[in-house]
Amino acid sequence: MKKLLLLSGCLFGAWNVSAQVILKVTGEVTTPLQLQASDLKALPHTEVKAVDKDQKEHHYSGIPLIELLKKAGVTIGGQLRGENLVKYALVRATDGYEVLFALPELDPEFSTRTIVLADAVDGTALPTGVGPYRIVVPGEKKPARWIREVREIEIRFAK
Repeated sequence: MKKLLLLSGCLFGAWNVSAQVILKVTGEVTTPLQLQASDLKALPHTEVKAVDKDQKEHHYSGIPLIELLKKAGVTIGGQLRGENLVKYALVRATDGYEVLFALPELDPEFSTRTIVLADAVDGTALPTGVGPYRIVVPGEKKPARWIREVREIEIRFAK
């Protein structure tokens, strides 16, 4: 009986830890972030329309990626000049998939589109295997950078 209780306690503890979704923002930032779902929910959200790989239009709700970068103290806006123009965001998924964005692509002073860290599509939470967070890039012809199950954003200098 003790073994069963110990085992169930270990399983419950592991489940409880994995239930806490954490997104990290690291690298060339002034304030590294480790955000839980409640932290992300509290950030400003916006809606974007985007066409998926099946050519269907959807409404995605999420945090403009630039807002996460601001919160982490990433060089953006008027500071994004000179050597800072070679900085980029490397976005990683739980399965190891990675995509890259140059910082000017994310900055409203350089680009007219809003790239979001989506948490909902057409009014419902992203499904398992896609969410809880996904990058959505409106206007891209191929959604190859629409990375699913985002877990980390690392800011780096290109070498």
